[in-house]
Amino acid sequence: MSVLSPSEASPVDTRRPLADWRSKFALLALIWGMSFVFIKVAAESLAPMQVSLGRIVAGALPLLVVMLLRGGRWPASPRLWAHMAVAALLLNTIPFTLFGYAGQLIPSAVMGIVNAATPLFGVAFSMVLLADERRPDRDRVLGLAVGFLGVLVVFGVWNSLGEVSVSDRDAMIGMAFVVAATACYGIGTPYLRRFVAGSSHSALELSTLQLLLAAVPLAVLVPLTTDVPTGVTWQVVASVVVLGVLGTGVAYILQYSVVREAGATVATTVTYVVPVISIAAGITLMGESLSWNQPLGAVVIIVGAALCQGMIRTRPVRPPSA
Repeated sequence: MSVLSPSEASPVDTRRPLADWRSKFALLALIWGMSFVFIKVAAESLAPMQVSLGRIVAGALPLLVVMLLRGGRWPASPRLWAHMAVAALLLNTIPFTLFGYAGQLIPSAVMGIVNAATPLFGVAFSMVLLADERRPDRDRVLGLAVGFLGVLVVFGVWNSLGEVSVSDRDAMIGMAFVVAATACYGIGTPYLRRFVAGSSHSALELSTLQLLLAAVPLAVLVPLTTDVPTGVTWQVVASVVVLGVLGTGVAYILQYSVVREAGATVATTVTYVVPVISIAAGITLMGESLSWNQPLGAVVIIVGAALCQGMIRTRPVRPPSA
């Protein structure tokens, strides 16, 4: 669940009324915010890799249909296929599986809160992988520090391991899984910008290929490492389908539509809305409860992400000199 950076954006379509992108923005935030509830439900009956494979396949199908209807084509370059395979691991296979493990250990609301750190990792790894990002300004550095402080607040690091219960240790492991998943997103996005940007293929073609490649290792590993699930309810099946079709396939289309109509800077702000929805959904639909530090940490993470992305500035921007 990552968002495009402004450098990956298409030009804003000023011909569309604002209501168009705002309704899509709201729907995108709702889908991604609710995704953590669906992960939680699916992880109660399915192995994490089964959840991951199911949502990837369900997400790839609508994109594949749209691509074929538009006459899309597959890349011919083996090098591009190799880069897309790496991106598929970083942006889909590994993080989706990690979220499946986290869903067995922590509430859906906490997953949504920790996931808000995704832009922080994106900025941090962009500094390493992208030449034009290696000279961060003061606000970005401050934003990274503030954001990761928020992650520590969510973890409640002031509790020593000797004083927490087994369930608390499980919660910390679950949150660590989500941090690892968001780190994968943070590496994967600049990786795509560095090695795939400038391709003649459309974003739809590349994303469809990415999801199909993401399913390959799971299709091999799932039969070898997991048992056939028993007692799977319709709620579990529906959760996996919704995760894939809406949370991956439709959400992708909505995201690019918002970028095209309102710009990537606007689209990135969905990151700030998702934790709010995930908290509300977890409490109202799943009966979850949060400790005081977790919502507080979410606010701190969001402030840090806003600083990193230039949504908040500690000093006014100077106009360019004539």
